[in-house]
Amino acid sequence: MSEPSASSSATAVRSGAPALAWTGKRLPLQVLRSAAGHYIGTQDDEGPVSRESVEYFPTHLAAQRALDTHAWTQRAHP
Repeated sequence: MSEPSASSSATAVRSGAPALAWTGKRLPLQVLRSAAGHYIGTQDDEGPVSRESVEYFPTHLAAQRALDTHAWTQRAHP
């Protein structure tokens, strides 16, 4: 079974602080994926905008649980 894409993952009510500060965009936090792994970040219609979490997670589910339970560390810069 394939993992959900970033566009189909659940989003948080909070928006990404670095994304807002650096781009002026208020975007919902969600689980995204890069070559390094899954992370909590933001994206817009053009693609990823910011990586908000310090951590990378091994699976989409692990990242979603961290997002849902606030068990992740906020990055200072996107």
